[in-house]
Amino acid sequence: MRTQALFGLLVAAVMTTGEAAESFRSEVTRTSYGVVHVKAADFRSLGYGLAHAYAEDNICMLADTLLTVRGERSRYFGPDEKATKPKNGEYGAALEYVDLRNEDSDFFFKGYLDPDQLRAGYAASTQEVRDVLAGYVAGYNRYLRDHGAGLPAACKGAAWVKPMSLDDMYLLIAEKALHATGEVFAAAIVGAAREPSAAVAMAKSLAPAVRKIPMGMPAGLGSNGLAVGKAASANGRGILLGNPHYPWTSADRFYQVHLTVPGKYDAMGASLGGMPAVVIGFNKDLAWTHTVTKAVHFTTFKLDLDPADPTGTTYFYDGAPVKMTSRTVSVDSLQADGTLASKQKTFYFSKQGAVIVMPDAGVDWTASSAFVLGDANRGNTRLVQQWLAMGKSANVAALKGSLTAIAGLPWVNTIAADRDGNTLYMDGSAVPNMGTDKFLSDCLILPELVGFDGSRSECAWGQDPDTPAGIFGGANMPAQERQDYVANSNDAYWLSNAREFLTGPAPYGYSPMYGSTGVEQTLRTRIGFKQLESALSEERFLDTDDLQRLMFANRVHAAELILPELLPACLASNDRQLLLACAVLLIWDRKADLDSRGAVLFREFWNIAAAIPDKWKVPFDAADPVNTPRGLAPAAKPAMLDALRAAVAKLDAQRVPLYGRLGDYQNEVRNGKRYPLHGAIGDIDGSYNSINMVGDLGPAGYTNVSWGTSYIQVVGFDQAGPVAKGLLVYGQSVDPKSTHYADQLPLYARKTLFKLPFTDAQIRSDVGYQYKVLTGN
Repeated sequence: MRTQALFGLLVAAVMTTGEAAESFRSEVTRTSYGVVHVKAADFRSLGYGLAHAYAEDNICMLADTLLTVRGERSRYFGPDEKATKPKNGEYGAALEYVDLRNEDSDFFFKGYLDPDQLRAGYAASTQEVRDVLAGYVAGYNRYLRDHGAGLPAACKGAAWVKPMSLDDMYLLIAEKALHATGEVFAAAIVGAAREPSAAVAMAKSLAPAVRKIPMGMPAGLGSNGLAVGKAASANGRGILLGNPHYPWTSADRFYQVHLTVPGKYDAMGASLGGMPAVVIGFNKDLAWTHTVTKAVHFTTFKLDLDPADPTGTTYFYDGAPVKMTSRTVSVDSLQADGTLASKQKTFYFSKQGAVIVMPDAGVDWTASSAFVLGDANRGNTRLVQQWLAMGKSANVAALKGSLTAIAGLPWVNTIAADRDGNTLYMDGSAVPNMGTDKFLSDCLILPELVGFDGSRSECAWGQDPDTPAGIFGGANMPAQERQDYVANSNDAYWLSNAREFLTGPAPYGYSPMYGSTGVEQTLRTRIGFKQLESALSEERFLDTDDLQRLMFANRVHAAELILPELLPACLASNDRQLLLACAVLLIWDRKADLDSRGAVLFREFWNIAAAIPDKWKVPFDAADPVNTPRGLAPAAKPAMLDALRAAVAKLDAQRVPLYGRLGDYQNEVRNGKRYPLHGAIGDIDGSYNSINMVGDLGPAGYTNVSWGTSYIQVVGFDQAGPVAKGLLVYGQSVDPKSTHYADQLPLYARKTLFKLPFTDAQIRSDVGYQYKVLTGN
């Protein structure tokens, strides 16, 4: 009782200093599979109800993530551990993009994120944004005040489960913005920070080894998006398939929500942990989804340092010396004897960005030069504003207008369809304004790191009218509006419709920052277009059921391209070691369904064979990117057969039968129960439905998902509004005792989507309907 009382006082203290003492009233409804519907008269109460519901399902994961963004992991878990991995089937807080020791992670988030900058950004935002964020903080703290003594086992009684402040909320959102920029360079940023007494040369010696230069989004995030318009839909209205491939653990898990402020905002779909808006979803007139863009959201700059400054922190800009700014931060670390030890580091910044050091990549901070990271998302406080505006958009044109006006998306494309049958593909993400002319000039000095001369203003980021500083505006963002279809599966913008390539404005087209054109596409992109065009040729007009079938077709395109010529060579080899493998692949359906026998064998074979050089008989043709390259080059057949022998040996070593069903060897385990999973890897093997497992093949097969198909929505429209169905494969909650911990996994196994109730009448008639009113001050 004493602990509970003290906890309540702590929450009250945070609410007094971080939240206005105003009343909240939220109507919170649950429908089937724990889908959350929050209705409120204002955005403060909307955030309040959403945070309370999310905490009910995912409190430990969110509290653990707050430790990361606050830079407090070392204080509770010690300096040398890493962020929480999934344990006991409960949750994980480890980020796919920041694989650092706690101490380095803490220094990164404290040193790189600037609370003053974030506060200023949100002060300049809309009142709705400020209100929904303040409400979210209050709702989270209300949940802790009411339920702090009865939390799930993973964080019950943990000292690190603490109330959150408005600054914590800003940090939580800022972290998500950095996935393709600052977090990719986190080790290099921390490596360049100096301890108080460090000399210039120490910047190099303290830096961690970074052997591979990071370029763009790391593995762990991907997606498919498909929008069908009036020229190809059965009822002349738009249809949308959204299929993001995101982590199955961490606060980058999706959460199924429906958020309503009557007369102002009414959107349903999925949010991300800590994000008080629908990020992928639909309203009564429009549906949208996102895919991770191929664009690069950073540049680097090489600075010429002033030799007169022995600290190496003065650089020349247009011939004049400029002193770097700095941020000194402290990190407290738990020691073996239970005491806390404090360390300090100072981070340095030019006007372009933070100093980075990657010695093994030749990026050093020397007496004469330094490199800095120009990050388009470090100060991006427009995410919530952007997603709220998207949820209000009445059609594709309004959506495009909001992307142009706000430019708040951090690293995703947008694919959308409206009830009038219009579709849109657009890369409206925050991309540094570096045009083709600068890539062709002497400003570009380190192409492999998108590195420019940081000593001249003529090499700086440009500025488009009515656009946030330094990023491209709407006129220079790749966009395509069509009435047949648009699609994207994480390749570059130029192939968003197989019938007409997107070229961009004269004379150069879109900036190289948006990705390369006329290049070979992944097999996942190719199968997406191939199966769509095949369906259109067979049926001409499609409906939502057709898009669901495309989503779950589970064709393995690599097998379709290779096996017709490999199998005759395999059978002709008269190699007794290969005969059974040849027979299994011969009768395999070339899919990754639960009953597919041969899918495991082909996966292990192709994981080796995909790297064989010069394997294609017909080379890539930029005029036919969907159908090339293809066919097996005769000279590659021996290497292919060697790869198959290696795969057979691997399955034999693990005692996995060559003819085993995929459903028996690919599964997710929850509460000791095994849930079979269909789907293959994705880019490498050409499976549209992408499932990436945690580890390698073992005697039990592949166990537990790292990332892949997560939230699925298929949305159409009729005269009354949206007709939607969806699935959150891993479920709403990470608490093993929750009803919604594993309740959607069986639906996925059956390739079943459930109806998403949108209107008040549909919500009240749902068999899982539960309603409550949440009030507070």
